[in-house]
This record gives sequence, structure tokens and C-alpha cells, in this order.
Amino acid sequence: MPDRAVPANTTRSNLHRAARLSVAPMMDWTDRHCRYFHRLISGQTLLYTEMVTSPALVRGGALHLLDYSPEEHPVALQLGGSDPDELAQAAKFGAQAGYDEINLNVGCPSDRVQSGTFGAVLMRSPDLVADCIKAMQDAVDVEVTVKCRIGVDDQVPEDILPAFLETVSATGCQRFTIHARKAWLQGLSPKENRDIPPLDYPLVHAMKARFPHLHLSINGGIMTLAQAKALLDEGLDGVMIGRAAYHQPMDVLCGADRVIYAQDAADADPVAIARAMQPYIEAHLSGGGKLAQVTRHMLGLFAGQAGARHWRRVLSENAHKPDAGPDLIDTALEGVLRAA
Repeated sequence: MPDRAVPANTTRSNLHRAARLSVAPMMDWTDRHCRYFHRLISGQTLLYTEMVTSPALVRGGALHLLDYSPEEHPVALQLGGSDPDELAQAAKFGAQAGYDEINLNVGCPSDRVQSGTFGAVLMRSPDLVADCIKAMQDAVDVEVTVKCRIGVDDQVPEDILPAFLETVSATGCQRFTIHARKAWLQGLSPKENRDIPPLDYPLVHAMKARFPHLHLSINGGIMTLAQAKALLDEGLDGVMIGRAAYHQPMDVLCGADRVIYAQDAADADPVAIARAMQPYIEAHLSGGGKLAQVTRHMLGLFAGQAGARHWRRVLSENAHKPDAGPDLIDTALEGVLRAA
């Protein structure tokens, strides 16, 4: 398997180019094993961590949450928090760990996040967000960015989103990823907030027209690489894809280097990717890890292809067993190769 990694110390211009397509930060999904797997499929796409809270790093000392593999670059750390000083310290930890970007979560609608006064509830406090961003910028040399919603609850997105962007960008923050849905903090669960509030792509396009100097990415409801390319062709600077990239990684990420980044390279082969994961799995197991911690992210590798059901069944039913090892990948591949 060729080395598809992008070197560390990604420059800001290269980072903006990488942000043409990114995989959304998703709690319990985009951990370091998932990101390593996704990097084998696309060498160019920008990857994000799960949200890591600043209290966990600063007060809890949970610096292990920052662990990642060098092959993941370009990779961004997403932080959750609302205390400028604490976020500055957390951002410093992230920069020292070598992350290419520090992103502030202003979009998560969960009850736990609301109770900590961060996430989507911060859409109501653009001045506080600006203070947080400025404190983080003063603490680190890497780029600090924002992922936000178009509004929350009874806010009127056409009014509050431009005001939010104007206030926060006055700090010098140049890059925003906008989830093109409101978040309803009362009445909808986090899962429902990913689907029920209607998408408003035209509003995001209007923000790009109003703030042409900002690098704006769109997130929410984007299911295919072709849809991502179309949104870029319409003038947006970036597209962030979440669940589709996770559940059908080959459909979304496989052709990304060629379609989005104009790389003259063959698309990754899923069988080769599966085998390339075996040394990584071996290293993870030798460090005391469990096989299922890695393979749970690989279940969609052959989604839509012959043998996909066998692949998923073998990994799902056996990866948790005490004696399961990297050779389980070979067993799972047998059904895929037979069906081909």
C-alpha cells in the first residue's frame, strides 16, 4: 500500500486547500483509528478529531485524548468550551501535540454540551465566541477556526448568522464551517437535530457572497462526492461530510484526491486498504488495545459491493473475541474475494 500521508507542519495555504473536503468531527466515531483508516483512502482530505472538551484537557489532565498517528496529517483538533483562558490552554496543548488546526465547536446541540455553556448554545453569544477565538489565537501559531450552525431555537438565521460571522471574523478568524441547519436546543434530541431542522444551503451561499474574503465550508445532508464537487463549483470554499463518509467511505473518499484535488493518481483499492490496516492493528494490539476498537470503523469499507454482508458479519461477530487478531481481516476478505 503506498504512503498516502501528507507531511506534518502543513502550511496554512495547504490547509485551506485540504479543507476543500473534510470529514466532520463525530463523537464516538472519528477517533484516531477511524482517522488512520480514512487517511488510507484519501491522502488529501482534512480530518477532524472528535470534540475534546477544554475542561477534560486543562482540569482533567486527559492529554491522552490528543494522541494520533503522524500519518493522519492534515488533521484538526476540535475543542469544546466557553472559557477563553481554558480554551487558550487547551489550544496550546493541541498545538504542542502537532495538530494542524484548532477548531471551536459552536454547533453541538447535546444536553451535556448545553449544560457546560458551549456548543450550539454559543450561537447566542457571538461576543463570547470572539473572545474565545482571540484567546486561542494569542496562544498558538496554528490556524483557529469555527464550526457553527445557522442559528438556534427562535433565532432568525438571516439576521443572526451574518452578525455572528462579522463579529467572530473581526478577530482575524478566516475559516468557518457552517452546518446549514438550525439547532433546536429544546424539543429535539442531538440525533433529531441532525435530520429534522430543514437545510438552508442558499443561506450559506448568501454568506459567501456577503463575506467573499472568508473561507466558508458547508456541512449537513451531503451524501456523495458528486454533490460535494457541485457545491464547490457553485463557489463555496469547502464541503464537510459526516455520516456518509463514515458509512460509505469508499463512495465519498476514494475518488476525492482525483475529483476534488486534481491529483493524478489511481483511486485507493478497498482490498489493499483492508490489508494495509493489518500492521496498524498489530501495533494497536501489541499496545494492549482491542481489535474491535479499530474494526468497528471498517465495517462500511465494502458498502454496496458484493461480499459486503460477509465482511460486516465476520468483523462484527468476531472482533470482540479475546483471541481475535489481524488475521480476522483475511477471513473477512475471503468472502469479499469469492463474491467478486
